[in-house]
Amino acid sequence: MKFIDEFRDGELAKQIGERIHAEARSDRAYSFMEFCGGHTHAISRYGVLELLPSNVRMVHGPGCPVCVLPIGRIDLAIRLALERDAIVCTYGDTMRVPASDSLSLMKAKARGGDIRMVYSAADALAIARANPQREVVFFAIGFETTTPPTALAIRDAQREGLSNFSVLCCHVLTPSAITHILESPEVRQFGTVPIDGFVGPAHVSIVIGSQPYEHFAEEYRKPVVIAGFEPLDVMQAILMLVRQVNRGAAHVENEFTRAVTPEGNLRAQALVSEVFELRPSFEWRGLGEVPYSALKIREAFAAFDAERRFDLAYQSVPDNKACECGAILRGVKRPTDCKIFGTVCTPENPVGSCMVSSEGACAAHYTYGRFRDIPIVAATATEEVTP
Repeated sequence: MKFIDEFRDGELAKQIGERIHAEARSDRAYSFMEFCGGHTHAISRYGVLELLPSNVRMVHGPGCPVCVLPIGRIDLAIRLALERDAIVCTYGDTMRVPASDSLSLMKAKARGGDIRMVYSAADALAIARANPQREVVFFAIGFETTTPPTALAIRDAQREGLSNFSVLCCHVLTPSAITHILESPEVRQFGTVPIDGFVGPAHVSIVIGSQPYEHFAEEYRKPVVIAGFEPLDVMQAILMLVRQVNRGAAHVENEFTRAVTPEGNLRAQALVSEVFELRPSFEWRGLGEVPYSALKIREAFAAFDAERRFDLAYQSVPDNKACECGAILRGVKRPTDCKIFGTVCTPENPVGSCMVSSEGACAAHYTYGRFRDIPIVAATATEEVTP
C-alpha cells in the first residue's frame, strides 16, 4: 500500500540503523523524547530500539491525549451521566480511564448512566438531534488533531439551534506541554531526564504546521524533527536528530513532508480560533497545572459549553499511589519501573491511564516489549532433548 509498505521495509530499516550506529558518537549519550503516543506505539511494535546503538535512548513523552486526561475531568463527565441524566458521548479509549471511587465511564454506564461511545463529534450531534428531550454532552478530548471536528460540531449546533447539545471541552495543546517539560520547576521537582531533542508529532503537525515548534527549538536549544508514524519515519527522524546534536544545531526539521507544511491547515486553524480561546491554566496528568495549554469555548458559543450550562466545578484528584503514570508521562520512569506493571495493571484491568490507550507507553510496552525485559536462561550443555 502506497506510503505504508515502503515505510516498513526491513532492509531499509537495517540500513538506516547502520547509519545511526556510524554517526552516533561513542563518547556521548543521546536522549530523544518522542512526544506522540503514535510514535511510542511504532517504536515498540516494530522493534526500533533493537536497531539503535546503546547510547541512543528514546524517552516516552506525554503524547497520548487519553493518558494526560486528569481524573477530575473524567469525574465531571461521570457526574453529568449519573447525577444530571445527560447522555454523555465520547471516544472509545476514554471510556476505560480509571476515575474516582473505582469508577470509569464504562463502569458508570454499567450503573445506569447513558454513556455512549462515538467515533466523531458529528456522531454526538446526531444523537442530540435524535433525542431532543435529553441533554447530550460530547466529552471532547485530544490534541490539535481532534479539535477542528469539535469546533465544527459546536458551530453546526449553533446554526441549527440545537439547544440540547453541549461540549465538555478538554482539548489540550502540544507546544505548551513541550515547553512545560523543558522549563517548569513543578515538573523538575518530581524528577526529569536530560533531553537532547524531540521527535515531533505527526497528525498534530498536519493541523498546526511546523512553525509553532521553532520558538522552543531556538529558545531552549533543542532540535525537533517532525516524523510520520511508520517505523522508517521514526528511524529517519532519529538519524536527523543525531546529526543535529553532533553539529550543535537546534532547528525544526520536517521528515513528514508528504503531509506536513510549515503553515499547517489554515482553514482548520481559523475554525478552531473562531470557536475556542486559550484557558489560563489546565491540569495535565503527570505534568500538573500547565499555563495556556488547553482550550475553552468562546463567549459567543457559551450556550454549548457544558461547564457553564451545568455549572461544573473542577476538582483535582490525585492518582492511585501505586501507579507511576505521572513519572512515565514525564519520561522520568519507564513502564517496567512501576511495581504494578503487567501484574495488577494490565490492558484488561488498567490502574493508570498509560495502560488504557494502545498509544499509552505502558500499553505499548505490555503488548510489544515486555518480553525483552525477561532474562533469558540458557539451557545447560548436559540437557538432552528426547525425541
